[in-house]
Formats: sequence, C-alpha cells, structure tokens
Amino acid sequence: MQRIALLVLAFSCATAAQADEVQVAVAANFTAPMQKIAAAFEQDTGHKAVLAFGATGKFYAQVRNGAPFEVLLAADDETPARLEQEGMTVPGTRFTYAIGRLVLWSARAGVVDAGGEILKSAQVRHIAIANPKTAPYGRAAVEVLHALKLYDAVSGKLVQGENIAQAHQFAATGNAQLGFVALSQVVQDGKLASGSGWIVPAALHGPIRQDAVLLGKGRANGAARALLDYLKSDKAKAVIRSFGYAL
Repeated sequence: MQRIALLVLAFSCATAAQADEVQVAVAANFTAPMQKIAAAFEQDTGHKAVLAFGATGKFYAQVRNGAPFEVLLAADDETPARLEQEGMTVPGTRFTYAIGRLVLWSARAGVVDAGGEILKSAQVRHIAIANPKTAPYGRAAVEVLHALKLYDAVSGKLVQGENIAQAHQFAATGNAQLGFVALSQVVQDGKLASGSGWIVPAALHGPIRQDAVLLGKGRANGAARALLDYLKSDKAKAVIRSFGYAL
C-alpha cells in the first residue's frame, strides 16, 4: 500500500510539474472567445492561461517596456510583425488566428438598417468607435466612414473608447446611439444576441487579420507554446467561428 501511495504521489507531482501558467495579452475584441478557449485549454492540458485584455497598441508599448506577457493575441497583423522585426518575439511562431468583422450596432432593435443608412440621420448624435491610433477596429471604422464619404459629416459625433471593449460599452449603455464594434461582441452562434446591426462589407476596410505570436519572455515556457498550438485545434477554431470570425 505504501508503495502504491508513493507511486500516486510521484505521478501527481509529475503532472503538477508539467502544468504551468502562461501570461497572455489578448485584444479586447477577442475577450469572449478567448475566455472560452482558455477554460477548455486548462481542462484539456492542465495549463492555465492568465489573460489580460486591452488595446493592441497599448500592449505593444507594454511589451517594449518589459511587461511579463509571453503570448500576444493581437487585433491586427502589423503589431506582431513589428515586434518580430524588433527582436521581441520567437521567430517562426507568428500566425493568423482569426479574421475580424466590423459591425455598426445599436443596443436597440430596429434602429440599424441593412445598409447602414442610419449613419446619415440627423437624429444620431453620438457614434462610438475605438481609438483609431491604438485599436485596429477603430482604424477600420474610420476607413469605412471615408469609403462611404461620411467622415466629414459625422466626425463631430464620434466618441472614442480606449479600446473596442469601451466602444461597445458606450453603445450598449446608450451613451452612444450607434457603435462600430467587433461582430464577436454582439453575436452568438452566428446571430445577433441583441439590438440591431449592419455587418460592414469587408471591401469597405482593410482586412482585420489578427495574428498571434510567442513573445521572447515565453520562449522557455511549454505552456505558452501549447497555447499557440491549441489555438490551431479544431476545438478552438469552432469557438472562434461561433463568434463571427473568419479563419
């Protein structure tokens, strides 16, 4: 019995030794899917993903200033590529984990029409967007308004959130009647969970390719590499698709 107990203890210690934590910087638009993926990742592998959510531009500055992040899930492909060029990542680990979609959304049903014509309404006083200087979805929103030749007409109505999560909050609370937000924030199983929205045609803005990369601080962390592999799994891809992303 003593020998069996020792074997069980040794196995438990070995399993615990193999399990590890990984510090992950996650673009705000990917909050909901990443929370589900992280839970499944821990259940399937024993590794724990410690998640921080925010604007990709701010994460870039934090990584450059020594933040302890080991994996970056960006809202664009430019930031990971830039960090790669600056020697802040592990070469060969960058890949596109999702392609984002932008939606013009109102928390109220029946407000946003199928073509986004509501943008021209004089009754609309505030339109929420993420900060285009730091958030790729904010840049995409500005591109859309320029493509529709509406930017000059509505620029005074724009209310900027620090990131896409705050832009969504402005629209969800009614502080802004409309918001350009990530489709993933307002969709469940391919349908709008609430309110009304116009999924912006991808041709109106540059593709929102969202890249993941292993940062230098995660080079020796097996959990960090395991997480990036897990993002490529069928289980993770199914979650990503369910929130309206393309792959």
